[in-house]
This record gives sequence, C-alpha cells and structure tokens, in this order.
Amino acid sequence: MYIYRRIYTTVILMILLMLAVLPAAVSAAEPLGKRILLENGMVLLLSEKHEIPVVNVSMAIRAGSTAAPADKPGLPSITASLLTQGTAKRSASQINREIDFIGGSLSTSGGSDYASASLRVLKKDLRTGLDLLSDVLMNPAFNQREIDRKVKETLAEIQRQKEEPNIVAGQAFAKMVFGAHAYGMTNDDVAAYLPKLTRQDVADFYASRYSPNNAIIAVVGDVSEREIVPLLNEYFKSWQKKEQPLPAPVALPVIDKIEVKKIDKSITQANIVMGHVGISRENPDYYAVMIMNYILGGGGFSSRLMDNIRDNRGLAYSVNSSFSAQKEPGSFSISIQTKNDTANEVIDETFKEIRKIQDQLVSEKELADAQAYLTGSFPLKMDTSAKIAGILTSIEIYNLGLDYPQTYQRLIKAVTREDIQRIAKKYLHPDRMVIVVVANQEKAKLKYGTSP
Repeated sequence: MYIYRRIYTTVILMILLMLAVLPAAVSAAEPLGKRILLENGMVLLLSEKHEIPVVNVSMAIRAGSTAAPADKPGLPSITASLLTQGTAKRSASQINREIDFIGGSLSTSGGSDYASASLRVLKKDLRTGLDLLSDVLMNPAFNQREIDRKVKETLAEIQRQKEEPNIVAGQAFAKMVFGAHAYGMTNDDVAAYLPKLTRQDVADFYASRYSPNNAIIAVVGDVSEREIVPLLNEYFKSWQKKEQPLPAPVALPVIDKIEVKKIDKSITQANIVMGHVGISRENPDYYAVMIMNYILGGGGFSSRLMDNIRDNRGLAYSVNSSFSAQKEPGSFSISIQTKNDTANEVIDETFKEIRKIQDQLVSEKELADAQAYLTGSFPLKMDTSAKIAGILTSIEIYNLGLDYPQTYQRLIKAVTREDIQRIAKKYLHPDRMVIVVVANQEKAKLKYGTSP
C-alpha cells in the first residue's frame, strides 16, 4: 500500500509541475517566440523558458524527398541518417559517447519536405551540444562503410514491411494518388534505387541542399537572445549560403473516376485505404477542414464513420479519416480494417457518410464538440519545450505567424456549419477517388471498379 501511495504522490507532483509550467508555455498575451535572422542567413526562432536549466533545439532543413532528383528516391532519408554516423573529426561512436556523457540527445532524420535535427542538453552543456550539432551538420564524413550499413538496414526494413497489410495498402494508395511525385515514393521505389546508390550521390545531394539559408533553427529553454545569438554565429559561422533551386514540380496523376487496386493476401481481415489529393497546410480552409475531418472520421469514437461502421453496425475493427496537409497538398485518406466478406458493405457506408456531410449541415452539437476538442487539446501540443520547438519550426515553414496559438484558437472558433458543408463539397470527391483493398480477394468479392 505504501508503494502505491508513493506512486500516487509522485504522479500528483508531476501533474502540478506540468500545470505550473504550462501557462508560461501557452500564454495568450505574448507571441510564442522571437524571429531572428542570423549572420549566415539561417532563421532563428527563440522562445525563452527559464523554469528548468534545459535547452531544446529543433532544426528543419529544406532537404526532404521533394528536394531530391526524381530518379533517386530514398536519397534524402539516407543522407540525413548518415549525418550522425561520423564527421571529419569524430567517428559515430565518438559522437554517441560525447552526447551520452553529458546526458543529452542528438538525432537527425529525413522527411517529405524537410530533413530534421534535434538536440537536447542541460544549459551548462550548451556549448558542447552546439559543437556536436554544428559538426554533424557541417562536416559529415559519409564513410562508405556507414553508407553500406544504412542501405542494408533500410532494405531489410522494407522487406519486413511487405508483411504488414496496412503498410502495403498505404504504399499502393500513395503511388496511385501521387504517381512520380515525391509524396508517392514507395518502398519498392527506394529498394530499386538503393543498390545503385553511391557515396557521390550522397555527397552531391548534401552539397546542394544543406546550407544555412535552407535551414530553420528553433531554440527553446533556459537561454536568452543575448546568449544564443553569439553562440550560433560562432558555431555556424563557416556554414556557407548556397542558392540551389528545388526540382521542378511533378504533375500528379489525373483521377477522374473511382479507381480500384486489389492486392491479394491470405489474411483474415481486409485493409482498405480510400481517398485522393487533399490540401496544403497553408490553405486558408485548413481550419474548417480540420473540423470537418474530425466530425467525419478523425475524431475517434466521436466521429460519424466510427459511430456508424464500428459501433452501430459492428463492421470494422478500426476506421479513421485524415488530411495530411504538408508544404504541397498531401492526401485525404480513410483507412479501414474489416472482415474480408464485409469489405463491400464498409465501402458503401463510407461513401454514404461522405455524401451525408456534403449534403446536410452538421449539427450544432457536432460542431461545438469538435471545436471544444481541437481548442482544448491544443495546449497539450505545447506542454514541453521540445514540442514548442517543433511548433516553432512549423510556424516558419508554413508562414503561420508567431501569434499562432492565439490565431489557431480564433480560427477554429470562427468555423460555422455552413463552412463545414462548403469545404466538404469542395475537398471531398467521392466520384473521383482511389480505393486500395488488401485482402483475401476470393472472400472479399469486391464489387468496386466503377462508380457506385
């Protein structure tokens, strides 16, 4: 009993500490941070949080999949992952030992639009952390042995994912919706290219995209502008600007009807993904789309799709909808898991719910509940310094403004029932949609292939 009482007391103390820090993180009276242009052209977003002696750094570099040559899928991700695997003066093991010795963390990764880097250190170890961060970003060695190891690991992971029906369905969906665009890059595309990847490919991509004028650095924690600006100018002073245009945009496939892809697997439940191109994050209708999607299928057990298909009819193990809003228009998708022999019925009901939200105004309660959830849960996205750093980079990437926390709340609350119906008609296209079904096709007996 004593142990449980101690655990309970500890949890309460943690909650009180979080609540004590939270108001400073989400103050409605002040902007989230300050924007500063550094000497080398890198954008700094600074948010001072002096409650605890920790500094979080989040970086975004315009070196994601959309910045790569179309014939070299996977190159940006491999390049980003290699940054911490050795530099001109440190081996991968040395980098790991140095960051571990100070109890910090350092990582890099690739993404669709941007590569990222993150650092977390105690205030007293900030110089050491910035020395490591600047070294991996500015002086990567791209050792051939490390390249070979990363390629081998990636190919093994791709092979493993072929056994995951939901991943197979998602990959096929992306290819049908985006075609040769970077957002449509699949595991098969990557696996076909990686055996041909050379060290020169990696070095050339790095040289073309990694530069301070392509980078955003968000710093959140126990540090002032007077302290951090000179440090960043010092550690990144030799990082030179480069003017390199992005590759020309790739045209997306034209989807003018319902297009179906059936993938046969000996499994007990069908994995279905259906949808089409959605919106970009900078679309002014984004906030109304968020609410519409919450009501349709993004709100978990509060959504219409879940209520109808799972709760009332017992047809699905899971069902949800989402808009992947990125720098360029991402996808709108509905993902469903159901029995093979109920795949047709589930798709029928999904179409009914899409048309219903287009044809009828949502109820006042549905709108109010969605607004309450989206505004009420928003502070939890900023309840740590690391999360604030991530939001700050997004603010810069998508031109959201440093008053974004206040703007977000206002724009969500301004959405009306009529707005929901308008954007449902504008951005949902049940007659021009991709449907991917990974299932035991003999049992599924899919009827789709033409417009319902």
